[in-house]
Amino acid sequence: MRLVIARCSVDYAGRLTAHLPSAPRLILVKADGSVSIHADDRAYKPLNWMSPPCTLKEGTGEDEGVWTVINKTGEKLIITMEEILHDSSHELGVDPGLIKDGVEAHLQELLADRIETLGEGYTLIRREYMTAIGPVDILCRDADGQTVAVEIKRRGEIDGVEQLTRYLELLNRDPHLAPVRGVFAAQEIKPQARVLATDRGINCQVLDYDALRGIEDDKLRLF
Repeated sequence: MRLVIARCSVDYAGRLTAHLPSAPRLILVKADGSVSIHADDRAYKPLNWMSPPCTLKEGTGEDEGVWTVINKTGEKLIITMEEILHDSSHELGVDPGLIKDGVEAHLQELLADRIETLGEGYTLIRREYMTAIGPVDILCRDADGQTVAVEIKRRGEIDGVEQLTRYLELLNRDPHLAPVRGVFAAQEIKPQARVLATDRGINCQVLDYDALRGIEDDKLRLF
């Protein structure tokens, strides 16, 4: 991971345009190729970013100090450096992945045992399918034989969609698995996360924890 603290301005050109005026910011360049711009607030959320696969070109000559990040669709993130205050690189190695809480771990186990919850004809490939950037919760196939990667959360938020997006981009490079589509599954999915998932072609699935455990609700039934 490369950490750069710099006074810079940032312009994004793609399906929409955005401009960040000059200010001191943290720039993260990760091993997966992603580039994100952070301020000293907003917790973990970047001001702007480019998800992998993308390429970073650092300008030379007249363009020295200008970084251009381009993704596979041609969208650009242009970072104009005015002053670099810090620049360092660190080898973090392979991350063991997030250890889920009891409910998320149980949801994963239940859904793997009842994979048909996702649709008729689904079959399980395996739970915790390991990749270079961490384990995919569930890898399965749909009724048409297409590979499906499932990310499971108790509460589905934007960071979970981003995590699944990274898995999909990596899995789709494997000719034995591609094409791979995604399912974002959670007990509750936030509206912003649903919008982002839909924009990226990821299906959303709301999970009923009690139903998966075979517990009937206490509502009155006619039959």
